[in-house]
Amino acid sequence: MNPILIKKPLLSAMLAVACISGAGLAHAQMDKMDNMSNDHAVMVGGQSMLPARDIVDNAVNSADHTTLVAAVKAAGLVDTLKGKGPFTVFAPVNSAFAALPAGTVDTLLKPENKATLTKILTYHVVAGKLDMKAMVAKIKAGGGKAELATVSGGKLWIMMNGPHNIVIKDEKGGVADISTYDVYQSNGVIQVIDRVLLPN
Repeated sequence: MNPILIKKPLLSAMLAVACISGAGLAHAQMDKMDNMSNDHAVMVGGQSMLPARDIVDNAVNSADHTTLVAAVKAAGLVDTLKGKGPFTVFAPVNSAFAALPAGTVDTLLKPENKATLTKILTYHVVAGKLDMKAMVAKIKAGGGKAELATVSGGKLWIMMNGPHNIVIKDEKGGVADISTYDVYQSNGVIQVIDRVLLPN
């Protein structure tokens, strides 16, 4: 196990998983997602993500976010993510966690690593409700890039990658794609991502 990975990075990733409701849609469906109103349920991990439910209640039903949900529970963040918010959660799918070095997730889920796990998960959460329209506006206002402050106290950067695709850069220089946009929750919005974001 690489000790560097456990310092901060993984915690935010897991937070994102618990909050995410819509990881399974492909980029071809993004236009449809962008035009959906808050009244519509989005299918994520084989289940409907209902806007009337909070981040946690939706995430527990997604087959694509079982790792994230387990991490959120282990970190004791369930009550936080069921709070009023609003929160924007960048939620990694299971395959994003599986791409981490072998043993990383198991190590983070141990009780003695709760503080590290919490920091990693909260690195994936931003205060406020940032849907695609809001993120594009921030990127344009920033001249092509916008900085976001995470709940953990870290920074993320969002940029356009083509006319209808946003990518997220973490403090380690890693870049994640949003695979499912604007999965609305009663207390925020989930943006499903394809890799775990790692803080310094």
